[in-house]
Amino acid sequence: MTTDTATDVFEDHRPLLLGVAYRMLGRVADAEDVVQDAWLRWSAADRADVREPRAYLVRITTRLALDRLARVKARNEAYVGPWLPEPYVTHFGDTVQDSAEQAVLADSVSLAVLVVLESLSPLERAVFVLREAFGYPYAEIATVLDRAEPAVRQLAGRARRHVEERRPRYEVDPVQRRELTERFLAAAAEGDLEGLMALLAPDARLVGDSGGKAKAPLRVLESADHVGRFLVGAARKSVPDLSFRFLEVNGGLALLALSGDKPDAVFQLDVAEGRVQAVYVIRNPDKLRTLTA
Repeated sequence: MTTDTATDVFEDHRPLLLGVAYRMLGRVADAEDVVQDAWLRWSAADRADVREPRAYLVRITTRLALDRLARVKARNEAYVGPWLPEPYVTHFGDTVQDSAEQAVLADSVSLAVLVVLESLSPLERAVFVLREAFGYPYAEIATVLDRAEPAVRQLAGRARRHVEERRPRYEVDPVQRRELTERFLAAAAEGDLEGLMALLAPDARLVGDSGGKAKAPLRVLESADHVGRFLVGAARKSVPDLSFRFLEVNGGLALLALSGDKPDAVFQLDVAEGRVQAVYVIRNPDKLRTLTA
């Protein structure tokens, strides 16, 4: 395999490798570092012995992500306020034709699921990502992790039960989500508490992630009243040259707030039965850096 061919092979697999690493780590910068390390390993390897480049590259990437995960988890434990994954811009509708596959990929990268994955052990997280997000057979996962297949099946079952017990059961209807997001934005921008209360479920939650570097609640807000009043209060604080645009983040519709051309916040709603169940607000500037384009 020539150097040019090796580069082409790696670039063909880069989206897959980045997807695996991001789901493992929850931060784009960490995922990009892992993929770059995987490239260095791949470029230095004796590729004459590599019969299945995809399997080889996924194995390298997963193991590198596992090595980094311990450091990432320690950093997250010292995080100021609630932690949310870094927003990851996705285009599943453009790149994946099968609607069922789109739904699986979107669910596996959603903010709610990635928060739950934080509570898994590193090996459970790796097995869950490879099995549930990418459909890898247990035998291949066993090879990737250098574990016996029965042990991998046990890890998979434990991880699946844990995630199923904890992840919210919200419907994902793009049309309804966009309509509700537009109405929600209008009510919040106008400081219309009554309008917000009509859109929020009684037990709605707001999770704000600032990392202590911007203004956001340092605890999860519970109940429609607390969420609505916070949003009305936030709307009264002027942001210079404020504008909004929609984009697909973590497999779902999100709203990007810009101050001039600088990202100020990302908002995403979880919707069920026509009401907003959860509001995610990411304001940590370090997590918005990839949205500057």
